[in-house]
Amino acid sequence: MNKLANMRHWSERMSPNFGMGRPNPNMPMNQLGPHPKNASQPGPPMNNPQSSDGTIHYSFNVPFASDLAGPDTEDILHATTDAVLRWTHPEDAPDDVQVHELPVHAQNLANLERMCRDLSNGPLPIEAHVVTTTPKMSKGQQITTVCLSGSPELVHKSRETILNESPIALRCTTIDVDGALVCDLNAGALKESVTAQLDYVSTYTGVDIFLLGPKLTPMVDGMTGDSEMRMDQRWRVAIYGDIVSSEHAKTRVLCHIDSLLGRIVDVAKLDMSVQQLICGRHRKNIKLIESSTGTAIYFPPMFSPIYRYCPPTGTRRDPSDVFISGETPQSIELAKQKLHETMTRLRIYVKDVTLPAAKMDSILLTRLDKLRKILEANGTYIMFPPLASQRTMVRVQGGEGLPVERTVRELMSLAGQFYSAGWYAQPTDARALPGPADIRAMLSDICANSDADLTFDKMNFTITGSDDAVKSALTVISDMKMMTQVPYQIRVKIELANEHKEFVSGKKNGKINKIMGQSNVQIIFDGFNEYNFNIDVMGGSYESMKQGLTLVEQEMPASISFHVPDQYHKRIIGIGGQHIQRIMKKHSVFVKFSNAMDRGGMGREDDDIKVDNVICRTPARNAQNLDAVKNEILEMVDRADSEYTTQSVSVDRLYHRELIARLPEIDDLEQKYNCKITFPSTEQASDEVTVHGPQWQVPHCVDEFLGMVPDKHELVLARTPELVKYLESPEFANDLAPKLKDQYEVEVTIRQNPDEVTEDGSPTVTIMWGFTRNNAGGLRDAMDLMQSEFATASVEINIVKGSIPRPKSDSFEDSLQYFDSKLLQHAPSSVATDSPVKPAFGDEVARERSSILDRLRKPGSMTSISSFLDRRKNSSHSANGLFFKGSSNVSKSSLISIESTRSFNADRNPWNDSGVNLADDDNPWAPRPYGNHVDNKLAIPQPGDVTPRHSARVSGDSGRPSTSHSLNSGYPGPVGPFR
Repeated sequence: MNKLANMRHWSERMSPNFGMGRPNPNMPMNQLGPHPKNASQPGPPMNNPQSSDGTIHYSFNVPFASDLAGPDTEDILHATTDAVLRWTHPEDAPDDVQVHELPVHAQNLANLERMCRDLSNGPLPIEAHVVTTTPKMSKGQQITTVCLSGSPELVHKSRETILNESPIALRCTTIDVDGALVCDLNAGALKESVTAQLDYVSTYTGVDIFLLGPKLTPMVDGMTGDSEMRMDQRWRVAIYGDIVSSEHAKTRVLCHIDSLLGRIVDVAKLDMSVQQLICGRHRKNIKLIESSTGTAIYFPPMFSPIYRYCPPTGTRRDPSDVFISGETPQSIELAKQKLHETMTRLRIYVKDVTLPAAKMDSILLTRLDKLRKILEANGTYIMFPPLASQRTMVRVQGGEGLPVERTVRELMSLAGQFYSAGWYAQPTDARALPGPADIRAMLSDICANSDADLTFDKMNFTITGSDDAVKSALTVISDMKMMTQVPYQIRVKIELANEHKEFVSGKKNGKINKIMGQSNVQIIFDGFNEYNFNIDVMGGSYESMKQGLTLVEQEMPASISFHVPDQYHKRIIGIGGQHIQRIMKKHSVFVKFSNAMDRGGMGREDDDIKVDNVICRTPARNAQNLDAVKNEILEMVDRADSEYTTQSVSVDRLYHRELIARLPEIDDLEQKYNCKITFPSTEQASDEVTVHGPQWQVPHCVDEFLGMVPDKHELVLARTPELVKYLESPEFANDLAPKLKDQYEVEVTIRQNPDEVTEDGSPTVTIMWGFTRNNAGGLRDAMDLMQSEFATASVEINIVKGSIPRPKSDSFEDSLQYFDSKLLQHAPSSVATDSPVKPAFGDEVARERSSILDRLRKPGSMTSISSFLDRRKNSSHSANGLFFKGSSNVSKSSLISIESTRSFNADRNPWNDSGVNLADDDNPWAPRPYGNHVDNKLAIPQPGDVTPRHSARVSGDSGRPSTSHSLNSGYPGPVGPFR
């Protein structure tokens, strides 16, 4: 209590107007500073505006995913009951029909309208109206707005009912599955057990499920950066539903796939509040359990208790159910035992924090992905109240105090990206007030065009939402004629971290006083708590408030954070801080370092050591200098410990289990390259493995990691006696195959596949090429060598499938086609692809893909479904695109990390081991021109002028070159005979 009381008194003393005492928000504006003569009193408090009769009008957007399109009907092989009817347009629909007109979206809107009618016609004094609009800038997305009128209690309770009984945030979750598991390709039909299980999961969870065939997807080569179209060999299970039901169905489908693979599935009970703590930071603990037991563990979504919606025909998943699949019952029991042992060793640290209800709902509706990353990174859990319940207390718990504190601060940082505003006016004539219908239309229009929540009481507006949403709403309100006919006042509230207070106000509140004098606004620091405080900007007109808010936002902090190994901190800071002080003064940027002791002491796990430990902060108006400071700091770091970056590697999710079983090798790989390899969660079912570390080390780590991932390629040749004789000869087995293995690291095996035949039905021979992913580049060369050996042995080959065309040539041969000469041989057409294992899929891929679908849809197998789908049209063909809106708001960019890149091309001075480069004028070792007319950039360096960039030091001393005439000193000596 003493701490809170001291905080309150401190906030009063540090207010920009502390000399006059703490200002009263209800005090007339003319007593606090110069303002227009028509400035009126501020009106009622912003957090509870209501008229004398207690009636308010509240408008908010219902986040329906009306832009979610259904699957392409050409890819559908199986659909659950009525799924096609809901997610495709009728046969007589026009070609340009919008996505939001799909039957599923139209039904959701109809249910919402019926719910609002029931509220309006019910016994309680509440009115609810639904308005739908399609803004021009939304690219066809439909905006659904609900306007409620009644007492504040009934209004908030009705909003809670609407959000928890509507399928908000619909999404499509996709699972990749091997086609051989779900389909009998020889019979050309899907397995009945698979389709029956999909139908059961759909009915039990209340979602729609589609089984889709393989698709063409753009693939980017991680090494070369080339992009090309590749046909994924796996099929897809697409699940459509709300955020909780879709995750429930996804987990049950994944468990069924495990059962198809011969694994056993069981269930364990764990309390929801400790599940994330058991998983550990970045799910490290759970990956160790999966590695040691050979199991796959599926946890429920960590936010499932928050959303109370459940489909009418669905069943919610028990939040304490944890599914475990393993090879044997013993492995599952061992996994359960290890989970129990981990739980018994937990020490739970708890902290309760208060968060405004409006900000809490905004986080749960718009920033859930960011919140999930925070919890996974810290191994903590946040107990939120149900959505829209108007509760303000949340509980954060973790296994240690430091991760809990980090989670709270990052949570409050998310809440800080939230504005609230009030527009207050007192009409001189009551007849100037609009009617209820006009108010609802006005609020709906503002809400739809700004995505902010609005409360209206007489002539008082309260606006809550993101910074852009609040500003958009204020702009719309400022254009309303009725608000220009009466005196009014605007008040905008911004929330910032307390540490940004020694930053925004300036020395002796100089910055704030200057802004108030320039823009004719009132600025108050208010609402201090343990983490945040509020900045209230109040003006007597919209223009003055806008100018004052812009100036305040320019003083808000823009920051970047990055990692620099602790051993470089002293070098960068310099003796007495001279180096870092020079950098800070040069760029007007504040730089702060934190070492392992500051982050909780030595001996912690590596994840704690590799967090961002350097933060650069400056006012938003000077944000462009942050990158320059970061580059200058990182120039003092060796290339091996350079800027940290992240690279994603695509590996089949089922093979993750074999890689996780080799965790000791992966740990050695991480220590070798100072990188962190993170596998996705089991229930996420993603192929992406992320590698995080120094940007000069990550490619090497990725290459060696891909060396642990096997791959294969099939080359199908027409069967001929000469070919069979050569493949069975000792030359092939004893000479060619070992040569391919030693020179290109490719293993060759021969097998017979009766399903593969030529176009005329002749038999074939399949040559299987086995290699690791990092050696994929040698496959083409190995195939070229084999073909040359075939030509030497007079064996003519006819490739049926699996040819790898050579890359596009950069020579002049493409121009030969324009010279019709018998002396010049016509160059073959070049192919754009350059990937050794991803051929350019043209007619061959289309023919292969269509043949698969045709075999499944042939008469007697899927006639009913195919004929039914032919009568449907799919919504995914409609023109839809993503519209990215660039924001000019400075404060948004100041509250997030600013990504940057850098180059390691700094010339190192061999005589200066401090890591700080001197200016050219002060550097006696810099390249010198031969004359005044020669530019420095064109100067020819003489032997001994500079040290090669980032060259490895030969000697083991401090780095100073030897003064002797040794040849291994690392400093090039003069050329010529010794004199």
